[in-house]
Amino acid sequence: MKKVLFLLPIALMTLWACHKEKQIVEPLQFGTVTDVDGNIYKTVKIGSQWWMCENLKVEHYNDGSAIHWIDINGLDSNWSHATDGAYCYINDSIYGKLYNYLAVSDARKLAPEGWHIPTDSEWQTLEKSIGMSDAQTAGLAWRGTAAAEKLLVKSSIGWPTNSVLFGSDEVGFSALPGGVRISDGSTNLSQSVGFWWTSTMKDNLVYYRYIDAQFKGVFRQYTQPSYGMSIRCVKD
Repeated sequence: MKKVLFLLPIALMTLWACHKEKQIVEPLQFGTVTDVDGNIYKTVKIGSQWWMCENLKVEHYNDGSAIHWIDINGLDSNWSHATDGAYCYINDSIYGKLYNYLAVSDARKLAPEGWHIPTDSEWQTLEKSIGMSDAQTAGLAWRGTAAAEKLLVKSSIGWPTNSVLFGSDEVGFSALPGGVRISDGSTNLSQSVGFWWTSTMKDNLVYYRYIDAQFKGVFRQYTQPSYGMSIRCVKD
Protein backbone atom coordinates (compact mmCIF):
# COMPACT_ATOMS: atom_id res chain seq x y z
CA MET A 1 0.00 0.00 0.00
CA LYS A 2 2.86 2.34 0.85
CA LYS A 3 4.39 1.69 -2.56
CA VAL A 4 1.15 2.75 -4.30
CA LEU A 5 0.95 5.96 -2.26
CA PHE A 6 4.57 6.74 -3.12
CA LEU A 7 4.07 6.26 -6.86
CA LEU A 8 0.87 8.32 -7.13
CA PRO A 9 2.52 11.75 -6.57
CA ILE A 10 5.20 10.81 -9.11
CA ALA A 11 2.56 9.91 -11.66
CA LEU A 12 0.72 13.18 -11.05
CA MET A 13 3.96 15.16 -11.38
CA THR A 14 4.70 13.39 -14.67
CA LEU A 15 1.25 14.24 -16.04
CA TRP A 16 1.66 17.88 -14.94
CA ALA A 17 5.08 18.09 -16.58
CA CYS A 18 3.73 16.63 -19.82
CA HIS A 19 0.83 19.10 -19.80
CA LYS A 20 3.20 22.00 -19.15
CA GLU A 21 5.51 20.89 -21.95
CA LYS A 22 2.54 20.64 -24.32
CA GLN A 23 1.60 24.24 -23.53
CA ILE A 24 5.13 25.48 -24.19
CA VAL A 25 5.59 23.75 -27.55
CA GLU A 26 2.11 24.50 -28.83
CA PRO A 27 2.59 26.01 -32.33
CA LEU A 28 1.61 29.57 -33.12
CA GLN A 29 -1.46 30.18 -35.27
CA PHE A 30 -0.83 32.36 -38.33
CA GLY A 31 -3.05 33.89 -40.99
CA THR A 32 -3.14 36.81 -43.42
CA VAL A 33 -5.09 40.01 -44.01
CA THR A 34 -5.16 42.31 -47.06
CA ASP A 35 -5.50 46.11 -47.01
CA VAL A 36 -7.28 48.36 -49.51
CA ASP A 37 -4.05 48.76 -51.55
CA GLY A 38 -3.65 45.00 -51.90
CA ASN A 39 -0.80 44.66 -49.40
CA ILE A 40 -0.92 41.26 -47.70
CA TYR A 41 0.14 41.07 -44.04
CA LYS A 42 1.00 38.01 -42.01
CA THR A 43 -1.08 37.78 -38.80
CA VAL A 44 -0.71 35.81 -35.58
CA LYS A 45 -2.92 34.85 -32.65
CA ILE A 46 -1.48 36.06 -29.33
CA GLY A 47 -3.59 34.96 -26.38
CA SER A 48 -7.17 35.82 -27.31
CA GLN A 49 -6.22 38.44 -29.92
CA TRP A 50 -5.21 38.38 -33.59
CA TRP A 51 -2.41 40.86 -34.43
CA MET A 52 -0.58 41.85 -37.58
CA CYS A 53 3.01 40.54 -37.64
CA GLU A 54 4.02 43.53 -39.79
CA ASN A 55 3.69 47.31 -39.64
CA LEU A 56 0.92 48.91 -41.70
CA LYS A 57 2.02 50.39 -45.05
CA VAL A 58 -1.27 51.38 -46.68
CA GLU A 59 -1.34 54.65 -48.68
CA HIS A 60 -5.11 55.05 -48.96
CA TYR A 61 -8.05 55.16 -46.58
CA ASN A 62 -10.65 52.43 -46.93
CA ASP A 63 -12.80 54.62 -49.20
CA GLY A 64 -9.89 54.90 -51.66
CA SER A 65 -8.90 58.46 -50.72
CA ALA A 66 -5.15 59.03 -50.74
CA ILE A 67 -3.38 59.72 -47.45
CA HIS A 68 -1.12 62.78 -47.63
CA TRP A 69 2.53 61.75 -48.15
CA ILE A 70 5.19 64.04 -46.62
CA ASP A 71 8.76 63.09 -47.58
CA ILE A 72 11.29 62.76 -44.74
CA ASN A 73 13.76 64.64 -46.95
CA GLY A 74 11.46 67.64 -47.31
CA LEU A 75 10.87 70.55 -44.96
CA ASP A 76 10.23 69.41 -41.39
CA SER A 77 7.64 72.17 -41.08
CA ASN A 78 5.47 70.41 -43.70
CA TRP A 79 5.05 67.61 -41.20
CA SER A 80 4.75 69.69 -38.04
CA HIS A 81 2.11 71.94 -39.62
CA ALA A 82 0.06 69.18 -41.28
CA THR A 83 -3.68 69.68 -40.87
CA ASP A 84 -4.76 66.32 -42.24
CA GLY A 85 -3.73 62.68 -42.00
CA ALA A 86 -0.20 62.10 -43.28
CA TYR A 87 2.46 59.43 -43.57
CA CYS A 88 6.16 59.11 -44.33
CA TYR A 89 8.59 56.22 -44.42
CA ILE A 90 12.23 55.22 -44.11
CA ASN A 91 11.94 51.90 -45.94
CA ASP A 92 8.32 50.87 -46.19
CA SER A 93 9.08 47.46 -47.71
CA ILE A 94 10.71 46.48 -44.40
CA TYR A 95 9.39 48.79 -41.69
CA GLY A 96 6.06 50.00 -43.03
CA LYS A 97 4.89 53.63 -42.85
CA LEU A 98 4.93 56.22 -40.06
CA TYR A 99 1.54 57.95 -39.64
CA ASN A 100 0.44 61.01 -37.70
CA TYR A 101 -2.53 60.64 -35.39
CA LEU A 102 -4.79 62.59 -37.74
CA ALA A 103 -4.51 59.62 -40.09
CA VAL A 104 -5.12 57.16 -37.23
CA SER A 105 -8.30 58.93 -36.14
CA ASP A 106 -9.69 59.70 -39.62
CA ALA A 107 -13.24 58.37 -40.05
CA ARG A 108 -12.27 56.86 -43.44
CA LYS A 109 -10.11 54.36 -41.52
CA LEU A 110 -6.63 53.01 -42.13
CA ALA A 111 -7.04 49.43 -40.93
CA PRO A 112 -8.16 46.65 -43.28
CA GLU A 113 -11.84 45.75 -43.10
CA GLY A 114 -12.52 43.68 -39.99
CA TRP A 115 -9.48 45.11 -38.23
CA HIS A 116 -8.74 48.31 -36.28
CA ILE A 117 -6.02 50.39 -34.62
CA PRO A 118 -5.62 48.90 -31.12
CA THR A 119 -6.65 50.81 -28.03
CA ASP A 120 -4.30 51.27 -25.10
CA SER A 121 -6.31 48.58 -23.31
CA GLU A 122 -5.79 46.13 -26.18
CA TRP A 123 -2.05 46.74 -26.02
CA GLN A 124 -2.24 45.98 -22.29
CA THR A 125 -4.01 42.71 -23.08
CA LEU A 126 -1.12 41.82 -25.41
CA GLU A 127 1.37 42.70 -22.69
CA LYS A 128 -0.39 40.46 -20.18
CA SER A 129 -0.22 37.64 -22.75
CA ILE A 130 3.58 37.91 -22.76
CA GLY A 131 3.86 37.86 -18.98
CA MET A 132 3.36 41.37 -17.62
CA SER A 133 1.34 41.76 -14.45
CA ASP A 134 -1.72 43.99 -14.19
CA ALA A 135 0.33 46.49 -12.18
CA GLN A 136 3.08 46.58 -14.81
CA THR A 137 0.70 47.11 -17.72
CA ALA A 138 -0.99 49.98 -15.85
CA GLY A 139 2.32 51.79 -15.32
CA LEU A 140 4.05 54.38 -17.49
CA ALA A 141 7.64 54.44 -18.82
CA TRP A 142 9.60 51.15 -18.97
CA ARG A 143 7.70 48.02 -17.88
CA GLY A 144 8.42 44.30 -18.03
CA THR A 145 11.92 42.96 -17.45
CA ALA A 146 12.21 41.04 -20.73
CA ALA A 147 8.94 41.78 -22.52
CA ALA A 148 10.56 43.33 -25.59
CA GLU A 149 12.58 40.20 -26.29
CA LYS A 150 9.37 38.21 -26.74
CA LEU A 151 8.14 40.75 -29.30
CA LEU A 152 11.35 41.26 -31.30
CA VAL A 153 12.27 39.29 -34.39
CA LYS A 154 14.65 36.42 -33.65
CA SER A 155 18.25 37.43 -32.97
CA SER A 156 17.18 41.07 -33.37
CA ILE A 157 17.36 40.90 -37.18
CA GLY A 158 16.88 44.41 -38.56
CA TRP A 159 18.08 45.97 -35.30
CA PRO A 160 21.62 47.34 -34.71
CA THR A 161 24.34 44.70 -34.52
CA ASN A 162 25.43 46.08 -31.15
CA SER A 163 21.92 45.73 -29.73
CA VAL A 164 21.67 44.32 -26.22
CA LEU A 165 18.45 42.62 -27.24
CA PHE A 166 18.26 39.17 -28.72
CA GLY A 167 14.69 38.65 -29.80
CA SER A 168 13.01 35.29 -29.36
CA ASP A 169 9.87 36.31 -31.30
CA GLU A 170 8.15 33.94 -28.89
CA VAL A 171 4.64 35.12 -29.83
CA GLY A 172 5.25 35.94 -33.53
CA PHE A 173 4.85 39.72 -33.21
CA SER A 174 8.15 40.29 -35.09
CA ALA A 175 8.78 43.89 -33.97
CA LEU A 176 11.11 45.92 -36.20
CA PRO A 177 12.67 49.40 -35.69
CA GLY A 178 10.45 51.56 -37.87
CA GLY A 179 11.77 54.72 -36.21
CA VAL A 180 9.74 57.80 -35.33
CA ARG A 181 9.01 61.26 -36.67
CA ILE A 182 9.02 63.89 -33.93
CA SER A 183 6.27 66.51 -33.66
CA ASP A 184 8.63 69.19 -35.04
CA GLY A 185 9.06 67.09 -38.20
CA SER A 186 12.56 65.79 -37.53
CA THR A 187 13.09 62.05 -37.94
CA ASN A 188 14.96 59.39 -35.96
CA LEU A 189 16.76 57.32 -38.61
CA SER A 190 18.97 55.32 -36.24
CA GLN A 191 17.02 52.10 -36.88
CA SER A 192 17.29 51.32 -33.18
CA VAL A 193 13.76 52.26 -32.05
CA GLY A 194 10.20 51.26 -32.81
CA PHE A 195 7.13 53.36 -31.92
CA TRP A 196 3.50 52.24 -32.28
CA TRP A 197 0.31 54.25 -31.91
CA THR A 198 -2.71 53.25 -29.90
CA SER A 199 -6.08 54.82 -30.68
CA THR A 200 -6.56 56.06 -27.10
CA MET A 201 -6.36 59.77 -26.25
CA LYS A 202 -5.77 61.37 -22.83
CA ASP A 203 -6.27 65.14 -22.54
CA ASN A 204 -5.52 65.68 -26.26
CA LEU A 205 -2.45 63.44 -26.06
CA VAL A 206 -2.22 59.89 -27.41
CA TYR A 207 -0.95 56.70 -25.77
CA TYR A 208 1.80 54.82 -27.59
CA ARG A 209 4.32 51.99 -27.17
CA TYR A 210 8.07 52.24 -27.69
CA ILE A 211 10.85 49.64 -27.92
CA ASP A 212 14.51 50.64 -27.87
CA ALA A 213 17.54 48.50 -28.76
CA GLN A 214 19.13 49.37 -25.42
CA PHE A 215 16.25 48.24 -23.17
CA LYS A 216 14.42 44.99 -22.64
CA GLY A 217 11.16 46.49 -21.41
CA VAL A 218 8.27 48.06 -23.32
CA PHE A 219 7.72 51.79 -22.84
CA ARG A 220 4.18 53.18 -22.34
CA GLN A 221 3.42 56.90 -22.43
CA TYR A 222 1.28 59.51 -24.20
CA THR A 223 2.41 62.32 -26.48
CA GLN A 224 1.49 64.89 -29.13
CA PRO A 225 -0.68 63.59 -32.00
CA SER A 226 1.67 65.23 -34.52
CA TYR A 227 4.30 62.51 -34.00
CA GLY A 228 4.76 59.92 -36.76
CA MET A 229 4.63 56.30 -35.60
CA SER A 230 4.18 52.78 -36.92
CA ILE A 231 0.85 50.96 -36.63
CA ARG A 232 -0.02 47.36 -35.84
CA CYS A 233 -3.65 46.45 -36.35
CA VAL A 234 -5.70 44.02 -34.29
CA LYS A 235 -8.73 42.02 -35.41
CA ASP A 236 -12.25 43.24 -34.50
